[in-house]
Amino acid sequence: MVLQDVLLPEFIKVDMEAEDKDEAFEELVNHFCHAFKTDARDEILEAIISREAKMSTGIHKGIAVPHGKTSVVDTLHGVLGISQKGIYYDSLDGEPVYLLFMIISPLEDSEKYLRLLKHLAELMENPQFQIELQAQKDAQSAYKIIRKYEELLAASG
Repeated sequence: MVLQDVLLPEFIKVDMEAEDKDEAFEELVNHFCHAFKTDARDEILEAIISREAKMSTGIHKGIAVPHGKTSVVDTLHGVLGISQKGIYYDSLDGEPVYLLFMIISPLEDSEKYLRLLKHLAELMENPQFQIELQAQKDAQSAYKIIRKYEELLAASG
């Protein structure tokens, strides 16, 4: 499973309006629920908030990976949020985040979940990935950047 399989263009939100972590969670969950056509907003939001309460997922300079497990999905899903102005996130480094990769997983699918998180960490090792992705102004362009860097990673690995 690669990122481009779960972060289809309809699950990418550019120009996020959120100013803080709680607003960002709501904005991304609302975007996902609209695109996925589900009314499970509260359950998904609770899974994300519950996981975040354990430790901040603002784990890489300018990037956060909020994630949670819930019974309301039966396969792994993702939502990418891009903020131009930055979101106060209570990150480990104290800096705002500009890219939020929200991962929503079924309760029993730990293997795919962990593989996706590992794959995302490998992509983040290339600083150009973040720079180019953050500069995108529409979902289709952001998706193309994800595909580009996944192809580069596959070719080097």
